[in-house]
Amino acid sequence: MKEAQSINKSLSALGDVICALTGGKKSHVPYRNNPLTMLMSDSIGGNAKTLMLVCSSPADYNRSESINSLDFAKRCKDVRNNVDRDNSAKVKALRVELAKMKKQALEGGTKRIVRGSGLTKRPGM
Repeated sequence: MKEAQSINKSLSALGDVICALTGGKKSHVPYRNNPLTMLMSDSIGGNAKTLMLVCSSPADYNRSESINSLDFAKRCKDVRNNVDRDNSAKVKALRVELAKMKKQALEGGTKRIVRGSGLTKRPGM
């Protein structure tokens, strides 16, 4: 029972965030109201593509639940993320760092720190 309440609270908070993002006017988005929405903040309204999967049932007794799920998915579809495409300097710096690390690994010159001693050891020593 307690788990179901927690799930409903998280889904309600997610619905509040989706409602704020699709509201049209710039308003406060309540990401911090729930751990789920805090965790998903970068995905929901951030700089990532997000996919919403909806499960529905053809059974007659699940009709209202399926309709509610599809309505929620329709609202999620209306969310537009703010893509930040000016990351070229960051991407370039990360690629240079990755190339250095690959070169260092291929040369066998990677160092590993021995905790507590202040010494470094090369692999195989």
